[in-house]
Amino acid sequence: MDRFDALISRCVSEGFSDVHITGGHPVVYRKNGLIDFDKDSRWSHGEVDRLVGRLITPSQLSMLRKRRSVDFAISSNKVRLRINVFSTTRGLSIAIRILPGVIPSIDGLNLHPSLRQIADLNSGFVLICGGAGRGKSTTIAAIIDEINREKTSHIVTLEDPIEYRFASRRSFIEQRELDEHTPSFEQGLIDVLREDSDVIVVGELRDTETMRLALNAAESGHLVIASLHASNSEDALYRIFNSFPPEAQEAVRTQVASTLTWLIVQRLDYLERAGFRVPFLSILRGTSAIKNIIRENKLALIESTMQTSKGDGMFTIEAYERDYIDKLTSFTSPSEIFRPSPELVDFIYKSPLLDPDDVPTRTRPDLSQKNQSRC
Repeated sequence: MDRFDALISRCVSEGFSDVHITGGHPVVYRKNGLIDFDKDSRWSHGEVDRLVGRLITPSQLSMLRKRRSVDFAISSNKVRLRINVFSTTRGLSIAIRILPGVIPSIDGLNLHPSLRQIADLNSGFVLICGGAGRGKSTTIAAIIDEINREKTSHIVTLEDPIEYRFASRRSFIEQRELDEHTPSFEQGLIDVLREDSDVIVVGELRDTETMRLALNAAESGHLVIASLHASNSEDALYRIFNSFPPEAQEAVRTQVASTLTWLIVQRLDYLERAGFRVPFLSILRGTSAIKNIIRENKLALIESTMQTSKGDGMFTIEAYERDYIDKLTSFTSPSEIFRPSPELVDFIYKSPLLDPDDVPTRTRPDLSQKNQSRC
């Protein structure tokens, strides 16, 4: 565990976003989107197995044996980590994403300041889209934190796994993790409508039923913030509509048209003058013109409408680069945001009424008796 903690400390000090550990292979790092090998650092297959055994709980071990992979999040030396353990031809492999302990702000992430307006919404459907590893979860966390600081709301999150742990400020925040606190996003969404929630955060729209329940929640007056894997606005909408049977798609288009407020597509690109990756966004707003396009299923018109709707706060990726990124004179470095920092929440309680035997296989060495907990 000392070796693992030292490895994580090095990742933070050198600005690595991800690290990969697999038996008999050099440790692999990612920095500014590029992969690099550390030929002087290798873990044996047995060392990887022992490390995994110390990182996971019995229920997570059971899940790993059942589906050959498991997701979870922990803290190491005050650094928040999202970890995926999975089986490969080399045995078990560990993919680690480095997260900040303190929730980053919209400004600190070099995001467009207009995203703060999402905190003003009382209801609606907000979609944050992009590929894997493009910062969607971090952007959503920054938006939640903005709401937390500005409004008195009850926020319930459904996540897989919990990445950023929130402390209630003006808002009351409750976080639920897939498998640990709810068996599925579907069940979590059914539950949350009975929990006096104002804001519902869905970690990922993966299936038809989750999409249906999320849209129903937005239609019933909640603010729903969700992520979706999609490369552009048109693709995101097609993915939602095509998830439903043909006979239901017209009704779904009507639901989306009536509830959609923001559709953001994010990617991270290396910016030479900054020296690191920064978010590039396309921003679609739920104006009357966009709502009509969605209702009439004329999605091919979305791009051209965005190009002529700068006054409504919309940007294509190209316009965003030209009108926002190119005009910024300074950027906040990821090393400032992703540095080791005490987490706002240092204690997680698990009721023994749920599972009295599910405790970590080994207490994390950097956690005191007070906070030897996991999420």
